[in-house]
Amino acid sequence: MPDTQTIILAFLITLGAGLATGIGSLLAFYRKKTDAKFLSTALGFSAGVMIYVSFVEIFPKAKDALGDDSRAFALATIAFFSGIALIAIIDKFVPSEENPHEIRDVTDLNNEANKKSLMRMGLFSALAIGIHNFPEGLATFMATLESSTLGISIGIAIAIHNIPEGIAVSVPIYYATGDKKKALKYSFLSGFSEPIGAIVGYLLLITIFGQSSMIMGFVFAGVAGIMVYISLDELLPTAEKYGEHHLAIYGLIAGMATMAVSLLLFN
Repeated sequence: MPDTQTIILAFLITLGAGLATGIGSLLAFYRKKTDAKFLSTALGFSAGVMIYVSFVEIFPKAKDALGDDSRAFALATIAFFSGIALIAIIDKFVPSEENPHEIRDVTDLNNEANKKSLMRMGLFSALAIGIHNFPEGLATFMATLESSTLGISIGIAIAIHNIPEGIAVSVPIYYATGDKKKALKYSFLSGFSEPIGAIVGYLLLITIFGQSSMIMGFVFAGVAGIMVYISLDELLPTAEKYGEHHLAIYGLIAGMATMAVSLLLFN
């Protein structure tokens, strides 16, 4: 059973990653134009961190927790693809026209007149992001319980991922209502599903099921699958769309290298 200090740290990291949606709102309101090149590189970096750590650190730990034979590898593989299936099913419930991962500039919406449509766009984006962020919160929380270095790295990666999501929520709501406070409120609220995911993870996986190696192995392999899917389905396509191709790749490699160095230094 993790000690109280580790549990608190895991929750705070998850909370910070979730509330990064608010940073996206602030960037949208206080910069006339979204820096697409910066976001493209940052999203590539985030994907690099999550892909590298999923395959190099989390999946091997999951396999070790499940045993040291071919059966353990098979179980970890099944759990990995189950995590991918879970987040893919969640994606099916999000209407494509309300894509929460589109980077929106303030100037892009300044001339749009249909305020009802904009409000709907913002609210749907907030709901979609809340659904997406729930398993991300679980992933960050469980990773921190295993290793604070691992948890902080994933937390930073997910926080970067959440910045454009905050823009996607706040900008349409602001132009629908003219109220920056309301736009900020919905942006922050959309990120709160991540700490909720952490709480559910703690209640179900720690207090109810207990921290058995079998349960933890399945969870970690599933978390690896979730993060790989998020990287391939959301982060990299968005980075490609809003920046130059090589910026996304440079960010991806930088994220992998940063994660590799941190694991070498702190493991």
